[in-house]
Amino acid sequence: MISRQEVEYVAHLARLEIDDAHKDKFTAQLNDILLYIDKLNELDTKGIEPLSHAIAVTNAFREDGVLDSLGTAEALANAPDARGEFFRVPKVIE
Repeated sequence: MISRQEVEYVAHLARLEIDDAHKDKFTAQLNDILLYIDKLNELDTKGIEPLSHAIAVTNAFREDGVLDSLGTAEALANAPDARGEFFRVPKVIE
């Protein structure tokens, strides 16, 4: 169980100003959390593998494959302004 003095101490360490009503509220909430953790500790978890996610997560990406690269003509086909083999862009440095 957490006492009100411990809540005040933690608030002081965190540089938080908490009024009396909130100190009582946080004390009760933290005690509820600790009681729930105690209840969870009663479960037999021997043989249970730890999880990183509550549900199975699978990779949604495609497999990597070697493909031919995009040619210059195809890359410049939809360019709004091209000059030779290059994209032409507005000047940004004066």
